[in-house]
Amino acid sequence: MSAGTPRSLASSGQKSIQDINHPLSAEESAPSRSPDVLNPSGAAGEKDLSLPNGTPIDTSSPASSSSLLNRLQLDDDLDGETRDLFVTVDDPKKHVSTMETYITYRVCTKTTRTEFDLPEYSVRRRYQDFDWLRNKLEESQPTHLIPPLPEKFVMKGVVDRFSEEFVETRRKALDKFLKRVADHPVLSFNDHFNAFLSAKDLNKRQGLALLTKMGESVKYVTGGYKLRGRPIEFATMGDYLDMFTQKLGTIDRIAQRIIKEQSEFLMELREYGPVYSSWSSFEEELHDPLEGVSGCVSNCSSALDELTEDMSEDFLPVLREYVLYIESMKNVLKKRDQVQAEYETKLEAVVFREDKKTPVPTDVEKCQDRVECFNADLKADWDRWQNNKRQDFRQLLTGMADKNIQYYEKCLAAWESLIPLLQDKQEARDETN
Repeated sequence: MSAGTPRSLASSGQKSIQDINHPLSAEESAPSRSPDVLNPSGAAGEKDLSLPNGTPIDTSSPASSSSLLNRLQLDDDLDGETRDLFVTVDDPKKHVSTMETYITYRVCTKTTRTEFDLPEYSVRRRYQDFDWLRNKLEESQPTHLIPPLPEKFVMKGVVDRFSEEFVETRRKALDKFLKRVADHPVLSFNDHFNAFLSAKDLNKRQGLALLTKMGESVKYVTGGYKLRGRPIEFATMGDYLDMFTQKLGTIDRIAQRIIKEQSEFLMELREYGPVYSSWSSFEEELHDPLEGVSGCVSNCSSALDELTEDMSEDFLPVLREYVLYIESMKNVLKKRDQVQAEYETKLEAVVFREDKKTPVPTDVEKCQDRVECFNADLKADWDRWQNNKRQDFRQLLTGMADKNIQYYEKCLAAWESLIPLLQDKQEARDETN
């Protein structure tokens, strides 16, 4: 979901950086803040990202007044939030060449933001373009949770990646990925996202090796330093993610077993119905009732087929998306820990120095700012993720309940339609006797 009332989008945290007590210096007054803390990527100093064409960009989150004032209100937003960027993924097409075969999807965008040159765009993208976008978002916004993409590879011989069912399932997942990015108050202003939505051709070869200062600092911190300990709120997040992973894994295994058993039962039903129809040709008196039973079994088979298809195409993909979401969240937590470890390392070097009168180095202050910025952004994204999760699972479970009710209602209606036929036969027999 996007922001509700016009506000600065420099950081998605609920509080300003100055209002957040750092876990390692709660009793001390925080050092003076560097302007670099307002960079949502957490990078200290210069900003070294680039567009696909190599043009340097600013990673701060622009929020022009005209863009915010032209927001469009949606009735389905949970908390009265507004949106000014609408993205859809549709119209998959298969492309066959001498070198490869692949699927492209149409990405349509409508917006009132002045950051875009036009109010509407329509471009075609393939999976690797979506993968490029996600990688660039991870590089340029390391303090934020990046929504997951569906898995790129499938088991050979198990799923045909060019089948209509697979392509439609992937289209839905890619559509959800872009909508989650478009609804984010920081990620949606990323210039790579702008280029993905508007550029006719993406030059992805340029700028692939560029990383943010945050990303570079993360690399050399992991040299065996043992973190003093996550703050309790982030430790609680980690424990919740571990528990949630186990629950989703159990539900996924059981759901797949149910689908397998339903599919086997469906095969038996499809063989069961024609037997009654064949039998009716030899029983003149029982012809109508036997044909009625055959029709009932056929209707029940169709209802079960729909229920099984709904579970495969609607229920399981949500579970798998959140398994990938959990991995993304764990990666962000790990990056946060690495930035904290860098800060603790530098802080210890200052504490144990001989000259106590020397002022705290600027790089230590900047590092603390990055930790606080990371904490604020991660907390905001955690709350956003929890809200999305509640909404998604409420819709998922309600839909599953409705589908099961509809299935049993169809089966009941099929068998109830047989009762008048049997009653007529009984009345005719009574009259004959």
